[in-house]
Amino acid sequence: AALNDGLRSQVSAALKEGRVTPTELCQRCLALIKSTKFLNAYITVAEETALKQAEEAEERYKRGQPLGILDGIPIAVKDNFNTAGIETTCASNMLKGYISPYNATVVQKLLDQGAVLLGKTNLDEFAMGSGSTDGVFGPVRNPWSYSKQYKEKSVPKSHSEDEESNWVITGGSSGGSAAAVSSFTCFAALGSDTGGSTRNPAAHCGVVGLKPTYGLISRHGLIPLVNSMDVPGILTRCVDDAAVLLGSLAGHDPKDSTTIQDGFKPFELPNLTDVSKLSIGIPKEYHAPGLSSEILALWSKAADLFKNAGAKVVEVSLPHTPYSIVCYHVLCTAEVASNMARFDGLEYGHRSAMKDSTESMYAATRREGFNDVVRGRILSGNYFLLKQNYEKYFVKAQKVRRLIANDFVKVFRSGVDILLTPTTLSDAAPYTEFIQEDNRTRSAQDDILTQAANMAGLPAINVPTALSERGLPVGLQFIGRSFQEKQLLTVAKWFEKQVQFPVIQLEEVKRHDTDVFQHQKSASFS
Repeated sequence: AALNDGLRSQVSAALKEGRVTPTELCQRCLALIKSTKFLNAYITVAEETALKQAEEAEERYKRGQPLGILDGIPIAVKDNFNTAGIETTCASNMLKGYISPYNATVVQKLLDQGAVLLGKTNLDEFAMGSGSTDGVFGPVRNPWSYSKQYKEKSVPKSHSEDEESNWVITGGSSGGSAAAVSSFTCFAALGSDTGGSTRNPAAHCGVVGLKPTYGLISRHGLIPLVNSMDVPGILTRCVDDAAVLLGSLAGHDPKDSTTIQDGFKPFELPNLTDVSKLSIGIPKEYHAPGLSSEILALWSKAADLFKNAGAKVVEVSLPHTPYSIVCYHVLCTAEVASNMARFDGLEYGHRSAMKDSTESMYAATRREGFNDVVRGRILSGNYFLLKQNYEKYFVKAQKVRRLIANDFVKVFRSGVDILLTPTTLSDAAPYTEFIQEDNRTRSAQDDILTQAANMAGLPAINVPTALSERGLPVGLQFIGRSFQEKQLLTVAKWFEKQVQFPVIQLEEVKRHDTDVFQHQKSASFS
């Protein structure tokens, strides 16, 4: 039952009181990883290392000297964060077998506080995608595909259609981390968020996904996609736990010049009882083409929830939102082209056996190492950065980005505290349907509601809100003011308490591990 408890209020207390040991907790999670192997959530499971870390945590608890709330807590990390001694692949042939000599700052901070690193989670190759379907290790399956809630609602189109072809995607690119948290194999996981890669899978997997303000958490050791937008993301099963992780990770890092200079004071979230002083903005541009009627209705219902509780709910305008996807495409591919230049087969990663010339070795290495999606983005980016195109595309996109950021500044200056929007256009698509369209088209559609927050560097969080008619999770997004994470998370916690999102009933795993899952009314396990 401990697997479904909150970190601060219950699990940490259970560890301190000796009701459960870090080793027992770790073994339970490792057993669950094995029994949910079909989800393909993990690329590498560091069983030996994890058990050793759990034993060390146990010793500290026996001495009555735990390092803090996270001591002995099993966590997972997306496989684009460097981990010393554990393979870091970015789900690409280019880095298969690569073992980093150092830990990413966020990984080191978690280990310094006693967290137990279970392994590295699956993703789209180099985090380029919105389905977690394009990595070299295969697609991640959404745990909700095997839930009682989904199975009761989904009727196979034909008798021959079985659950093998009926499973739905996790969203991406941090789909492995979202699936790992959703299926109870860990208490929290790190993702990365460049255009929605933490919030999108969080929405599809029914978990909390937090993208902090740009610069609040160090990017050192996160293999870059788009340096000016990348942020380490946090995935947990409730808002309180996201606040715990944020408190552990935030703050200045001398190894990342883009982090804030000031220290960060961890906070405990208050229980908000009065929302009458809040002003909630509803951006009309987020009523985007392709938004399902179901999510639109849920969005309206959530706005009414705030209104009926006494909050001021106002419609606002972010006029440059419709240009953000095109602008993002230009800036993203330009930075990708620059970042991917480091993978040349010389210093680390894959090297082709081609020996005709240095140039042919470079070309063959990159052709063999990267998939079509990565190569396509490199080509686009280099095109936009050509001398004759630089002003026309790259500079113009930077100017539009400034306008998008200014839209948010104006809205927050007008007195709005928090923006409420959908996170995704619909619930999770079946895998067979999702792969009908190419990665470029899918990413453009799926990032439309999340990606403007990255352009503006603002904090945003997905809160699981309800189940769709198909029995799949649907989430809503809250966007806050820059560095106002405490306010954002406090409002998100209040909302989470009101909606009482149902806990996943994982039929498939129950057969393997009957005593793990307790039927509870709410997934907000704090």
